[in-house]
Amino acid sequence: MIAETENTDTNVIADTNTSDKKTTNAEGKPANDKIKISKEEVAALETECFPGRIIVAQTPADVKKGIEYLSMFDMVGIDTESKPSFKKGKSNKISLLQIATDECCILFRINLTGITDEIKNFFENRSIIKIGVSLKDDFLMLHKAATFSPYGFVEIQELVEKFNIGEKSLQKIYAILFDKKISKSQRLSNWDAEILSDAQKRYAATDAWASLKIYRALCNKDITECYRRRAELTKE
Repeated sequence: MIAETENTDTNVIADTNTSDKKTTNAEGKPANDKIKISKEEVAALETECFPGRIIVAQTPADVKKGIEYLSMFDMVGIDTESKPSFKKGKSNKISLLQIATDECCILFRINLTGITDEIKNFFENRSIIKIGVSLKDDFLMLHKAATFSPYGFVEIQELVEKFNIGEKSLQKIYAILFDKKISKSQRLSNWDAEILSDAQKRYAATDAWASLKIYRALCNKDITECYRRRAELTKE
């Protein structure tokens, strides 16, 4: 996964194959049994959605204003959506780029605007931390549309390893930390639709915001009671 620490001068392609490595948890102790959660446990949880304002940017002027706003923050959550493909081996271009702060999420309809210079400059801005899940996959697709060098990105899947969390999906990581679930009901919807539904907008914003919320909790060592309870169960 692509990741970079806050003040480095070059990109870092981090090795996520930890099968042969000895890992430690956030307290520096050997990580033995990983903290996990089942699909059934997740399904039983209350659903949580992004509570803030959602703005759709679908013209170059919208994109410029959106990036100007986001550039005022030192960290954001990021995610993408693509129109689903039901043919084996075929994938579609990224349709939507969503970038969230704690209070606002901007949905960039790059299927309409393309990846503008403002977006590329934002991706290359070292002073803004950009947090997401499966960033390697996102950049693989984004690089098919534009050339840029990503800086300041943090991969959640790598970060949670330090806390002995053995899940990779955003939904399960969020459930372990906050005892709530993120709905995935809109994942296979049409992201190239002329008008995005309110459900699509809320889904997209929630995914980007969730990464930011996870990062803040872990980096501030604000370990939730839910996480502590699951960690204790793992030790038993």
